Amino acid sequence: MDIFSLKNKRIVITGGGSGIGLAISKAMIDAGGEIIMIGRNEASLQAAKEALGSNAHYVAQDITVLGEIPGMVAKIENDFGPIDVLVNNAGINMKKPSIEVTDEDFQRVMNTNLGATFSLTREVAKSMISRKSGSILMISSMAAYYGLDRVPAYTAAKAAIEGLVKTLAVEWGPHQVRVNAIAPGFIDTAMMQTAMNSDPARMEKALGRTSLGYFGKPEHIGHAAVFLSSEAASYVTGVSLRVDGGNAIGF
Repeated sequence: MDIFSLKNKRIVITGGGSGIGLAISKAMIDAGGEIIMIGRNEASLQAAKEALGSNAHYVAQDITVLGEIPGMVAKIENDFGPIDVLVNNAGINMKKPSIEVTDEDFQRVMNTNLGATFSLTREVAKSMISRKSGSILMISSMAAYYGLDRVPAYTAAKAAIEGLVKTLAVEWGPHQVRVNAIAPGFIDTAMMQTAMNSDPARMEKALGRTSLGYFGKPEHIGHAAVFLSSEAASYVTGVSLRVDGGNAIGF
C-alpha cells in the first residue's frame, strides 16, 4: 500500500546500528526509505551498512558532543539531501539503587537520553520547518508510564521525552512537522537480556504483566516506526504509541 511507503524519504536514525535501532533501520529500508545511521561505534555501523545494503549509510558521531551537532546535520543534508524523518533512538540505561546514583551518573544518562535528543531534534527541525514537511520520532519507554525501581535517571529522561513530544508537536504542527513517540515494552534485545538475566524476579514480573504473554521483538518497534513516519499517519502528532503487548495495562 503506497500510503505506508517511505520511497524517496531520507531517514536519520540515532543508534541505528544495533538492537531496536537496527530493526528500525531495516524496517525503514524495507518500506523504501534511504537511511543514515548515527552512532559512536563505527565497526557496528559498518557491519549494519553491509547487512542492510545500498540504501543504508552512516555517520560515526557521538551525539553528546553538542557543539558538533549543527555541523553534522549540515553535512548530512549536503551529502544526502533534506532529512524527511528523524528517529531519536540512541540512549543508555543504568540500573542502580537511587541512593547510590551520583550526580555524574545522573547527568550522563540525562545528557544522552534527553539533552542530545533535544539538540539534534532542534537542528534537524530547522530545515523541516522551512520546508513545511517532516516527521520526528522519539523512543520513550514503559519507565515513562509507571515506576521502575533502580533507574531514576532513565525514568526522568523518558518522562521528559513524553513532555517534549507534546510541546514540540504543538509548536511545530502549524509548520506541518509531526512529532510522536514510540514507547516500547519489554523488547528482547541484548540490552534487555543484560538487564534481566541477572534479575530473574524482574523478568518474571515484566512478563507476568504483559497480557500477550511474550516479550516483544525489535521488528515490532520497526513496524510502528514505519507507520508513524509514513503518510498513513499524516494526521497523527503529539502521541506516544505503546508497543508493549499490553504491559502498561497489565496487573
